[in-house]
Amino acid sequence: MTSHAETSAPLTPPIDRALWIAVILAGLAADLSWEVWARLITPLWIGGPLEPAALVQSVFGLSSRFAAEIIHFTVGVVFYPLGWLFVARPIARTITPFLPWWVVAIGFGVGLWVFALFVMAHLIAGLPAFLGFIPLTWASLIGHVIFGLVCVGVIRWREV
Repeated sequence: MTSHAETSAPLTPPIDRALWIAVILAGLAADLSWEVWARLITPLWIGGPLEPAALVQSVFGLSSRFAAEIIHFTVGVVFYPLGWLFVARPIARTITPFLPWWVVAIGFGVGLWVFALFVMAHLIAGLPAFLGFIPLTWASLIGHVIFGLVCVGVIRWREV
């Protein structure tokens, strides 16, 4: 079992072309995985798709569904992978260097879920915490864990 920390690796990678390629590839792959889960598989389970754009609209008071979709896409493709590289991974390398990468990736996905459904939905948009733990909440958890696993897996593959 391989741990997620390389003892000689710096806590954060250099900001170069390889980083941006890894970020975009990881974000696109993870976002595509999320979308397949959210729009194709989740409806079979809970009767409808996950609608992150609706949450973005609530948080920012947007009337444009298109703008909300663009914001959610940009966050997933750019900012979440950067969050892994510059926040989550350095913390994990410092605190839990003994854990395998996939356990840390699952934790990253759970962290994204907490950010989405507690911080953004509850604290900012004023919705019930974790949307009251309805079935959509659990579908969202699985989607965020899938996102975390794919995002981290692609960044590991790109060796950034």
